[in-house]
Amino acid sequence: MRRRPITIAVAAVAALILGSVVLFVLFAIPSLGAGGLLHPMRHRVAQRPALSYVDVSFAGDGVTLQGWAFPCVRPRRGTLVYLHGIADNRGSSAGAAERFTRRGFDVIAYDSRAHGESGGDACTYGYYEKRDLRRVIDTIPDGPVVVVGASLGGAVALQAAATDPRIRAVVAAETFSDLRTVATERAPFFFFGPLVARAFRLAEAEGRFTIDDVSPVRAAANIRVPVLLVHGEADRDTSPAHSQRIFDALRGPKRLILVPGAGHNASLLRPATWREIEIWIDQALGE
Repeated sequence: MRRRPITIAVAAVAALILGSVVLFVLFAIPSLGAGGLLHPMRHRVAQRPALSYVDVSFAGDGVTLQGWAFPCVRPRRGTLVYLHGIADNRGSSAGAAERFTRRGFDVIAYDSRAHGESGGDACTYGYYEKRDLRRVIDTIPDGPVVVVGASLGGAVALQAAATDPRIRAVVAAETFSDLRTVATERAPFFFFGPLVARAFRLAEAEGRFTIDDVSPVRAAANIRVPVLLVHGEADRDTSPAHSQRIFDALRGPKRLILVPGAGHNASLLRPATWREIEIWIDQALGE
């Protein structure tokens, strides 16, 4: 007779625990997912470049962007804008700046919104970033503009090139075809369908953008300038299929380079890749 109250108490505790787990799964996990999507790790610039540069700031779309301007050391041919990847900053531009200032390009690199030392607290993967890039290009003197982007930066470059005729050529390395697909692919195993969908809705509300509007593959159909896509064949974070889908959608001059053995963000670490990029940019600009 004494066991029944104990059994009821145990059942009540079990129900409470189960209810807490359900609430955690339904609310806490999607919230964590939305936060991870919108707020990548922010890394400040750790090392200044050795070559000559000027600290600059740009008025983006509601945010201030901190950057560097590298003057060319030969007769000016144009401007190259370098866009970094997720959780990175303008510090990764130093190698590209050294290469292309010697080749007659002014080089601009800046921290994307919610990255490095720039303002903003939410990364929207191109939704607002393409507007930021447009404001940066507004400050560039006449002449062709080439945009080189890595991962996130490549996605921003492609989305901007679909609507900004001042961009004459795009190089996009290890980029994604659309945000919904890549975020779903990268989600941890315990993020099953409804949780991912809820995380997307929370991210859209907090970031004030629409997930499905972030789509380099859809933008590709409206790009008419030359586009070079570079992707590591061994990329497990963003598979080469993303670049292939973009390549198939492009209607203008295009080339896809698959780099053997390279993982995510590793193709641009190889000097041979940069030599290919240099030759391709010369051809894209008709030089």
